[in-house]
Amino acid sequence: MVAAHAAAGLRGAEPAARPPGAPRGGRPAGAGPRRRRRAHGSGKTSLAHELAAAVRALGRPTLRASLDDFKRPWRDAVERGYDRTSGEGYYRNAQDVAAARGLLLAPAGPDGSGVVALCAHDPITGADHRAVTVAAPADAVLVVDGVFGMRPEYDAFWDLRVWLATQPEVALARALGRDVPRDGRDEAERLHRERYAVSERIYVGEVDPVARADVVVDNTDLAAPVVLRW
Repeated sequence: MVAAHAAAGLRGAEPAARPPGAPRGGRPAGAGPRRRRRAHGSGKTSLAHELAAAVRALGRPTLRASLDDFKRPWRDAVERGYDRTSGEGYYRNAQDVAAARGLLLAPAGPDGSGVVALCAHDPITGADHRAVTVAAPADAVLVVDGVFGMRPEYDAFWDLRVWLATQPEVALARALGRDVPRDGRDEAERLHRERYAVSERIYVGEVDPVARADVVVDNTDLAAPVVLRW
């Protein structure tokens, strides 16, 4: 199975109750008044939207962000001459980990200011949004989706990590359904074969995100997800 991944951050809430009979997953120590939670997998953006809506329905303020909005702009790779087009280059170089930590995750944490930027650079246009901030209430829930979010550089910032597992052929079909209208079938298939699949294999091999996850969900059937670990 393969997954992408989503994250959610909490500021000032108790963790959700575990479903009766569900196996216990590990949780990071030191959760404080402000917290973050997170998830990873195909269907990650939909899950993050649904999670944020469910939390709002409980009367809690929420913020939504995506790690896709914390990538280095393409012009930076051109100007500095580093690779972000190959699978390994995409994994090593595309993510702006420092911006995600400094502008989003740390400010939303228990010792943070609560003043967060929900986007660093537009992933399509490269427009700089780092100066655009919002003030998160002390009890706000930050829900973040994105790939590679279980990298160790982010470990200190999550209270709950969720991995969404999906059969590879299902994940590919979903991705092509999204990308073919924009890129054309040949280019979309090439990008997923040569860049995204390769980067995902590196990530899974080096980080073992399933082992880091607190919750694992089989999301192959979007209408009937199955909790494998909680």
